[in-house]
Amino acid sequence: MNLHQLRFVREAVRQNYNLTDAAKALFTSQPGVSKAIIELEEELGVDIFTRHGKRIRGLTEPGRLVLSSVELIMQEIDSLKRIGKEYAAQDSGSFTIATTHTQARYTLPKVVQAFMLKFPKVRLSLLQGNPRQIAEMVQRDQADLAIATESIAGVDNLITLPCYQWEHVVVVPPDHPLLKSKSVTLEEIAAFPLITYDGAFAGRSKIDHAFSLRGLKPDVLLEAIDADVIKTYVELGMGIGIIAGMAFDPERDRSLRAIPAGHLFGMNVSRVAVKQGAYLRSYIYTFIELLAPTLNRKLIEQAMNGEKDTYEL
Repeated sequence: MNLHQLRFVREAVRQNYNLTDAAKALFTSQPGVSKAIIELEEELGVDIFTRHGKRIRGLTEPGRLVLSSVELIMQEIDSLKRIGKEYAAQDSGSFTIATTHTQARYTLPKVVQAFMLKFPKVRLSLLQGNPRQIAEMVQRDQADLAIATESIAGVDNLITLPCYQWEHVVVVPPDHPLLKSKSVTLEEIAAFPLITYDGAFAGRSKIDHAFSLRGLKPDVLLEAIDADVIKTYVELGMGIGIIAGMAFDPERDRSLRAIPAGHLFGMNVSRVAVKQGAYLRSYIYTFIELLAPTLNRKLIEQAMNGEKDTYEL
């Protein structure tokens, strides 16, 4: 048994059981991958994969258990490599963050700037996607951590901790009648065409749920993943917008006005997620502390070790 065999098994699953794609991903040959997997099955005395002819189709029952062990072993191997790299170079290396557009555009710039001043030798990468996609990036070791709203909480093999709270705001032109309302209501909002986030982003589910509870069906004219796009169409007079409060800047958005809507849609919590059992380099802890000062290294390590089941703001 060797590490190459374990890598081949894991990659075959990741490539939807296509051994040709698995071989390409690992820069080797398809026959070599197939042979190594068969040799591992013979050594273990069980079939890891179900087959139809020469093609593998899925995992057998023992194969699922084997894969779980393989994932743990490969994660420990990766951790060993990272430990070596960290102690060889404490202040340099690479760091990949998976996040949504809203976080990348409005929350992270100041945090990233402060981090890069502390660690100028670290190569930082930002990957964007919807909450499901960024959670998968961390699960697959394509990113060190993910930052999004509550929708990444409860994902298998991820430890998630709250960073900060925020509320939605309704954005309107300066002369809009909603600005005369002392406390805007859902009924008043539903009377206008609505421009807001795509269903997978920035607390959209809370917006829909609030209207649903009141039996209202707003006229959603346009959905977008980018608050700047939403604001642009509001400026054109096509409707009113609902965006994350962090995405509105009175100085930058002088042609619009923001109406707080936390009393209608509730408070949202942005979270940071890391892979359970992963080894985090010291500067990653520093980044998390810059993002959310309440999340110190001791608390993060407690959560990763299972010593704290829940932690809320």
